[in-house]
Amino acid sequence: MRKLIIAACCVVLPATAWAGAQQYEDLSLTLRNGLNRDVSDYPSPHVSFKSPEEEQAWLAAMSPKVMSRMPDARAREEFLVTVHYEATRAGLSPQMVLGLIEVESNFRKYAVSDAGARGYMQVMPFWTQLANRPQDNLFHLRTNLRYGCWVLRHYMDMESGDLFRVLGRYNGSLGQADYPNRVLRACIRHWKYPPAGRSCS
Repeated sequence: MRKLIIAACCVVLPATAWAGAQQYEDLSLTLRNGLNRDVSDYPSPHVSFKSPEEEQAWLAAMSPKVMSRMPDARAREEFLVTVHYEATRAGLSPQMVLGLIEVESNFRKYAVSDAGARGYMQVMPFWTQLANRPQDNLFHLRTNLRYGCWVLRHYMDMESGDLFRVLGRYNGSLGQADYPNRVLRACIRHWKYPPAGRSCS
């Protein structure tokens, strides 16, 4: 009986993630308005690709890499299309965002860190307050990715595009090399696209 109870708890409780503690920082008015207007859990449109052929090629390259974590083909495609859309919309590399998700949550939608960060991109709940949207559910796919990508965009603007410092801020470990190196290493090893290209920055 005890084994059954333990097994049930393991199924119900969200997996812990090893995320840092992002810092509470005021958002620019533009960023706050963008979040307030655009956050939703509706599927992302397939408009961040230049052509259907480009979309098919990218999905064909990325899908096998997340298949073991997301065995359902439809859910996997929705996730990847949303990553591409939200990253591109925020002026970020989708490949870098995939590397960050790998390090932050290992692609677990309901991951929760010791600091309380949530979801794929391990977004801290205080960001919903700053966006004047306390009702937002950070476990929703598009909501989580929208917040995560716009927080990264916020830090990109703060740091004039210095990705090393941006990643340090995102993790709450600014000035330390471990986290930025882990994200960039994951991106280069697992998510570079095209394989011979440099698309992690």
